[in-house]
Amino acid sequence: MFGVEIKICGLTRIEDIMAVNRYGADYAGFVFCRKSSRYIDPYKAGELIDYLRSDITTVGVFLDEPLDNVISACRISGVQMVQLHGHESEEYVEYVRRTLDRPVIKAFKADEKDALEKALKSNADHILIDSGAGCGKKFDWSILKDFKRDYFLAGGLDPESVGEAVSMLGPIAVDVSSGVETDGLKDEKKIEKFIKAVKHGG
Repeated sequence: MFGVEIKICGLTRIEDIMAVNRYGADYAGFVFCRKSSRYIDPYKAGELIDYLRSDITTVGVFLDEPLDNVISACRISGVQMVQLHGHESEEYVEYVRRTLDRPVIKAFKADEKDALEKALKSNADHILIDSGAGCGKKFDWSILKDFKRDYFLAGGLDPESVGEAVSMLGPIAVDVSSGVETDGLKDEKKIEKFIKAVKHGG
């Protein structure tokens, strides 16, 4: 299982930063969608990023935001990558990448019509396959058995299920938020277990 990268998303507190620093996530995600319970102000995200290990890549997550909001939030916070989790067009993806000169992750919802076909053709630097917009529910992984592009896997992953997902599918990265939370807040023990399950098989 070694080699699969790990993204812990929805960080909002200094305690979250300390946990991912301690256990070694590859990506730290900050949600800039105001409707999300994990929303964080870009200025606050920038303050937290100052405490993050320099080898952890920071990602700003957006959902059908006006382009100006995306550009502004990324510049204020200093995130190194952009994740687009809505129905953003290919032109939108290209504009964000070109304007910010940062890699873009484009998310696709597995149960939407033609989602996998669109994911295959996407001009984003990376794609993410999820069950929804951070809903924390698992989808039918078997649809990805013969998928012909590297991808981040999200949706319903937790310390108990991620090992099976990695063994079955071989994604280049796994992305978790609610699966490492207790009562809506990141849980250090669950983060530790999740990372160990990916890196060491449990």
